[in-house]
Amino acid sequence: MKSRLKSAVAALALITVLGAPALAVPAVAVAQEASASIAVPPLGFVKRTLPNGMDVYTARDTTTSNVTIQVWYRVGSKDDPEGRSGFAHLFEHLMFKATKDFPDETFDRLTEDVGGNNNAFTSDDVTGYYQTVPANHLERLIFAEASRLSSLVVNEAVFESERDVVKEEYRQGVLAQPYGRLFSVFMPATIYQEHPYRRTTIGSIEDLDAATLEDVLRFHATYYRPDNAILIVAGNFDQAQLDGWIDQYLAPIPNPNRPLPENNVREPEPTGPREATFYAPNVPLPAVVLSWPTVPYAHPDRVALTVLDGILSTGESSRMYRSLVYEQQIAAQASSSPDFSQQAGALSAYAIMAGGETPETGIAAIRAEIARLRDEPVTAAELAEAKNELVADALRGRETIEDRATTLGFVLINTNDASVADRQIADIQAVTAEDIQRVARRYLTDDRTITIRYLNADEQNPPTPQNTDVTAPVTVADLAPVGQVFTLLPEAERTPLPEPTAPVSPTTPPVADFRLANGLRVLVVEKEGLPLVSARLNFDAGAAYEAPGKAGLANMTAALLTQGTTTRTAPQIATEIEQLGASIGAGAGSDFANVYANAPADVFPRAVELMADLVRNPTFAEEELERQRDQALDGLRVALSTPGPVAAQAAGRVIYGEAPYGAPGGGTLTSLPALTREDVTAFHAGRYRPSDATLVFSGAIDEAEARRLAEAAFGDWTSPAVASAAVDPSGPALPPRVVVIDQPGAGQAAVTVAMRGVSRTDADYFPLTLGNTLLGGSFTSRLNQEIRIKRGLSYGTRSSLGVRADEGLFTASAQTRNDAAAEVASLILAEIERLSTTQPTEQEMTTRRAILTGAFGSSLETVDGLGALVANLALYDLPMSDLAAYVGNVEAISAADVQSAFAEHLPVDRASLVIVGDAAQFIDAIRAQYPQVEVIPLTSLNLDRAALQ
Repeated sequence: MKSRLKSAVAALALITVLGAPALAVPAVAVAQEASASIAVPPLGFVKRTLPNGMDVYTARDTTTSNVTIQVWYRVGSKDDPEGRSGFAHLFEHLMFKATKDFPDETFDRLTEDVGGNNNAFTSDDVTGYYQTVPANHLERLIFAEASRLSSLVVNEAVFESERDVVKEEYRQGVLAQPYGRLFSVFMPATIYQEHPYRRTTIGSIEDLDAATLEDVLRFHATYYRPDNAILIVAGNFDQAQLDGWIDQYLAPIPNPNRPLPENNVREPEPTGPREATFYAPNVPLPAVVLSWPTVPYAHPDRVALTVLDGILSTGESSRMYRSLVYEQQIAAQASSSPDFSQQAGALSAYAIMAGGETPETGIAAIRAEIARLRDEPVTAAELAEAKNELVADALRGRETIEDRATTLGFVLINTNDASVADRQIADIQAVTAEDIQRVARRYLTDDRTITIRYLNADEQNPPTPQNTDVTAPVTVADLAPVGQVFTLLPEAERTPLPEPTAPVSPTTPPVADFRLANGLRVLVVEKEGLPLVSARLNFDAGAAYEAPGKAGLANMTAALLTQGTTTRTAPQIATEIEQLGASIGAGAGSDFANVYANAPADVFPRAVELMADLVRNPTFAEEELERQRDQALDGLRVALSTPGPVAAQAAGRVIYGEAPYGAPGGGTLTSLPALTREDVTAFHAGRYRPSDATLVFSGAIDEAEARRLAEAAFGDWTSPAVASAAVDPSGPALPPRVVVIDQPGAGQAAVTVAMRGVSRTDADYFPLTLGNTLLGGSFTSRLNQEIRIKRGLSYGTRSSLGVRADEGLFTASAQTRNDAAAEVASLILAEIERLSTTQPTEQEMTTRRAILTGAFGSSLETVDGLGALVANLALYDLPMSDLAAYVGNVEAISAADVQSAFAEHLPVDRASLVIVGDAAQFIDAIRAQYPQVEVIPLTSLNLDRAALQ
């Protein structure tokens, strides 16, 4: 489902290379048949309310070995006090610190260290906290939630550290992203006139700096109270036992007698159209937004507006994508987003213009599509197709216990009525074409239109500053008094954590394995539960097989599979996919290409038939190649304006040089224009062969049905006589380099340490995987502890083993403020070296084993996750028995194995360093450590060459 544009996540998503969709008039009967046959089961939660006012919703599911615990607090960024924007989000961070009974970072110890996960989010109306853990740890999490609600410890050091982390999150998600300011800051500030929704959730540097420890303590005393919270628990538990724990730990927490601050601003009706233009640095392509105030979530017109949005921009056959991207080719991306919050709403349509196109062209095109919705009824086929997509998304959104709990929580925050979640499917299917036209005429009128232009800053037009002088209905004076200030008790005085109960072990299903007569290998893994099925067809057709100068060929070939066959045009393919409520597509990585399909079980045979046509009969039409190439180039220009993607692409060249692994998988600004139809057809003929392919089915399908579908779709497919030649993808080892790519004005610096790693089949794969999890593969990793938690230098750090068929690409990276780049680089290198020279502690080994086995268990919960596990074994010619053996393989790793593997494969004297950012702020410090540093202006960067210029 589409994310709300007001989140930084939406802005981050825009840096990806964009695919090309299309539209044609669908067959009404097919779409309506699919819609009618998809059944979404009810969520099945049971409610009770504690005497202190806390609402509790529980749902038991014994098919999983896990349990999810979520607490949704009715406080969001709309409740930030005046002059303290970003406060609710800042507190989201602070809630993971100490209580009187346990020290900082205990929540991570209770979740990640036992094989689970935790996270939190803040939006306009809510701050939510969620954990998913093995079921035997449920009591401990109920205790911990009660402890942080009733006795949170926040001191000056913790407050300042987390405030620094939030600043780095702001720089990473807002300042360093080319469209971060548009979606996170300028859009809400322009759309809403009076409502506090006009402030960005993450706040501003100025308001964060203005906050004090007393403010924080008063904010907690005001909003973190039992009657302002919703507890949701789903998974494998005993109901009576859970109720007892809730009564023991949560029910005794007293509720304050002070009322919550009043905050229900009524957003005024528009009095006429409005326009605004904003400027920001490093905006590679202009963007435009047209927005209209609509309704809050609970309004009866929300459902019709949601379906309207589906017709307008959801999926590859949507009106906006067809018109602006596919036909007119004036936009690199065009979409819309309905923003339905608790107290107000808006619908926004946007376009990131193609190279050379003006904002005015985009504005006119969007206006034309909106006018069509007002002036003429949508077709029955379009209406049915949009409904199918929404219903299928709802089905996928109930696949895991965490999904189901999240769906419920979102509805409760916006309506306080759990039944709304179960009525949504019926409400969607009841929407008529008349409803669509009615809401379009009511809300999407010219006199209600807000038009935004977003352009690259220059000398004449400097960057537009964020407005921090914004009034709000809640002030600091409205907050509750501080109340009791808690400190961490001496260990002997703390209430001990409850002991885990007996574990519930994950079970791995059997895998059926057979071949068709043409050599195609078929693997089937059945999963009970929701009526969803997934298929993935894998080929040895990744970037490793590209010829020199053909970077991006594998990815382009895969992308073009959905853009026309001998019996279907690109518009017909897009429409057919969406008629079924399916997800069908293709992509290519370093070694392999993958064609995938996910669909409700009743229409899955049609999805497989379509999937086979895409693979076997692509036409690779010249005009479709041109469309894909132009969109890929526009997406690449966006990516190359962002420090993180630049560092990632440069690192490949630094480690592998001119070898195939060194070339950017998405192509370069030079290689993409040079790709020809002959290149694509030859690559497809040489690499897409049934004799070298694997087809994996997972979900609501048995071996007999899978065999029938595979034979019908692929049984008569024959391999070309000659396959393309094998290559040496990694090439010879190269000496280490230190490279700085200078991007003046960059909002952050991206720091990447890279070196040649191992293949997936290496004997040290498991020790290195566990070691990587300890280094930077989780929130509790050593890198995150050193760089984020101790020093507040980054919103997050990560490392990746990056295994491939040949020697993989190991990376460890972080984004930080520019002046801290040299310090962060040193910290990363020091932690890598520590793994090579000292053994992890036994406690670290225990927690890392749990993290790996817990992630494995979570993958088993979804049809796509289960299918991916099976497919990855097949890709590397590993035995299917490794699925059942995974936990045993992880448990067998010793601390000595980890140190030995890192010392052999990842010694720091082989490491290269790539930093992308505003070099003026850190180059002296880097040059002092590395006199041999190469400095390359971003404007001179050449990713076609190993030298990078």
